[in-house]
Amino acid sequence: MAGILTSAKFLERYGEQLRRATADAGLEAELITVPPDPEARLSDEQCERIELAYYSSDLIAGPLARSFFSALYRAPRLSWLHTRNAGVDHPIFGRMLARGITLTTAAGATAEPIAQSAIAGLLALSRGFPAYADAQQRHAWEPAEDRGRPDLLDQTLVVFGLGAIGSAIARIARAIGLHVVGVRRSPAREGHPVDELHHPDALPSLLPRAEWLALACPLTAATRGLFGAAAFAAMPSGAHVLNVARGPVVDEPALIEALRSGQLGGAYLDVFEEEPLPEDSPIWDLPRVIVTPHNSGASAGNDARAAGIFFDNLVRWSRGAPLRNVIREAGE
Repeated sequence: MAGILTSAKFLERYGEQLRRATADAGLEAELITVPPDPEARLSDEQCERIELAYYSSDLIAGPLARSFFSALYRAPRLSWLHTRNAGVDHPIFGRMLARGITLTTAAGATAEPIAQSAIAGLLALSRGFPAYADAQQRHAWEPAEDRGRPDLLDQTLVVFGLGAIGSAIARIARAIGLHVVGVRRSPAREGHPVDELHHPDALPSLLPRAEWLALACPLTAATRGLFGAAAFAAMPSGAHVLNVARGPVVDEPALIEALRSGQLGGAYLDVFEEEPLPEDSPIWDLPRVIVTPHNSGASAGNDARAAGIFFDNLVRWSRGAPLRNVIREAGE
């Protein structure tokens, strides 16, 4: 019998679907839940029966995360951890991988909402909505001149990172007429919705063309601080940045300076080096900058989509089939 560790809230909402998934998989399972008291611990006997675990959204956002991972550290038979997160740059996931535990994510569950937010930011910046919002607050009627609004059609968008989120951004961007250049490190697969596809090594030659730069990559040693003063200086004057990746992918002081100087014409930022964004951060008051609180993926259907990926993987796991969204190194 395989012990599955999850939360009581997850079972309350998805328990019936989980039971159907285990039945479809032909898996005899024991459902083990994290104690509702953050100070309580599972018994050693319970931990010894845990073979797989689901790190659900209520655990991520609540006080029981410590209890959840405490149980996993004491689970000698644990072989697979599935997390509701798409990103796994937290050190705890690296420690799980170091134990030889298979790690999978719900990557793709929030891809469409995040991509829609990124494109909403792009359109708002392109059409001057921050200036209109400022004028509205001042009750000022300030029409823009035609020449102050460059046509978006045929402008170039470089999407750095073509996972589920980056691919969704690229698909929507092409639909509204942008020329989309995708950048990804792994070999190309058929069907990428881009006009051009390049390896990250080509980035220096792509930045001078990037009127728009969308960051949708994981935070790794290679991407940390990758976009700084040199990158922004290489972009066309007045270019824009959309960051729905991770805050530390960008050198924040360099970004602020590029925005202040006008080298960058604006930015949509959902992620930051420090979160919550400090009240005294100059980013709050920069013109032509749209800030959202690491919330670009908020959407009612996310949990159901994430749970569906877990249930699909559960059937695959029981049959020895390849799992979806396998992470091979922390930060992917």
